[in-house]
This record gives sequence, C-alpha cells and structure tokens, in this order.
Amino acid sequence: MRATEILGLAASSAAAGAINAVAGGGTLLTFPTLLFFGTPPVVANATSTLALTLGTAGSVYGYRRHFEPVKPWLWRFVPVSIIGGLIGSMLLTHTSNQTFAKLVPFLILFATILFLAQGLFRRLAGLDDRGGAAHQHTIFGAIVFQFAVAVYGGYFGAGIGILMLASLGFIGLGNIHEMNTLKTVLSSLINLVASVWFVGAGLIHWPRAAVMTAGALAGYYLGSHYSQRISPPRVRQLITLIGFVLSVVTFYKEFVHR
Repeated sequence: MRATEILGLAASSAAAGAINAVAGGGTLLTFPTLLFFGTPPVVANATSTLALTLGTAGSVYGYRRHFEPVKPWLWRFVPVSIIGGLIGSMLLTHTSNQTFAKLVPFLILFATILFLAQGLFRRLAGLDDRGGAAHQHTIFGAIVFQFAVAVYGGYFGAGIGILMLASLGFIGLGNIHEMNTLKTVLSSLINLVASVWFVGAGLIHWPRAAVMTAGALAGYYLGSHYSQRISPPRVRQLITLIGFVLSVVTFYKEFVHR
C-alpha cells in the first residue's frame, strides 16, 4: 500500500471509531474510503466491519466504569444481538447491497428523530423520565427492535448505534453514558459475529484491515474517554447532529448523486 492509502485508511478509521464511541455511523466513513482505494464493495464492507470490531476494545475499556448499572439488561439483548448479527452477515454473502442501501437513509433519519423526541414519547407512554422501570410490553418491543437492528448490523451496520440509543431511551435508561456503554457492548457483539462469518467466507483484505484496526483503536478510546467529560445534554445534541448529518449524506448518495 502507498503512504497516502495508509494515511487515508488510518484517518478514516480513527474518525469512525470516535463517532461510533459517541453515537454510531462510523461505517459511513470507512466503507467509502475502502471503495476509494479500489476495494470491491462486499470486501470493503467485511473489512470495515472487522477493523471497527477489533477497535471496539478501546471503547469498551473507556466505558468500563458504567458496566455495573447496565449488566441487568445484557441477558435480554445479548442473545438476539448474536442471532441477528449472524443472520445479517449470512444475508450479505448471498444478496446484493442495493436493497439495504436504500433503507439506510430512512432508518437513520427515523432513529434520529426518535432519539430527539424520546423524552416526549416516554411521557406520553407513562414512563419515568428519570430512569424508572419500563413496562413489560415496552421491553419486549425493544428486544424485537434490537433483533431487527442486529440483522441490519450484520448486513451493513451504518447507524446501528443511533438506532440502539433511540430504543434504549424507552426502556428506562436515563443516563446517556450508560446507554452508550450498553450500545457499545451490543454493537461489538453484532460486529464480532459478522466478522467471524466474513473471515470464514474469505472476504477480508487483511493488510487494509490491520491499518484500519490501529486507527479505530485510537479513535474508539479517545471518543469514549472524552465524551464522558461532556455534559449529557451536550452529548445528546452531538448524537442528534451526527444522526441528521448521516441521514442527509446517505439520502444524497442513494437518491441524488447516482
């Protein structure tokens, strides 16, 4: 690889890691960068997933102090995340990206609006804004939604962090850093399952994956570490901004710039 390619891949993965640590959507940086340097689309998707999965270790470590409060939720969401991630990764190896690519802008925009208005919706649903327990049917709905997110995440994955944050706000989680911790663990499991499948299918470009993993490790750690120094309202504003920017970019790519 040329020096420009190494720098481009490292920079995009570092920025993607930082964005994923705060909200999600980093794939929309790494995937186009890999395409720009001549990587075939399916290989680019698989290589990006693997690199960001390995880089998640930096983010998980950065959120270590918030693990205890979210442990009760893990047993509910981990099984569907693993199963959904496997199904999504299998779909990628047997279908084209076109159908899911057209859904990406709508999913991210819907999730961003939902995340922005979650306080209002929680009050209308009779939930405690201060983090009280959610109703049983709300939790069941969140589990079903998480399964759908996991399938999508195994297939492509851009924006799954925002989708999960939107859902987690309705089940009683009120601390944005705890929500980010749970989101990071679940997204890493989804991507881990997908990565294992992609490795077995021979879809990884290993030299590029190695460069991007190093960048993602730095980006994830810095993003998770410094986001906790920002007040929760500011983090929410940043997440909302990232979501709207990602939706505009994906709408433009899919429906305007073709």
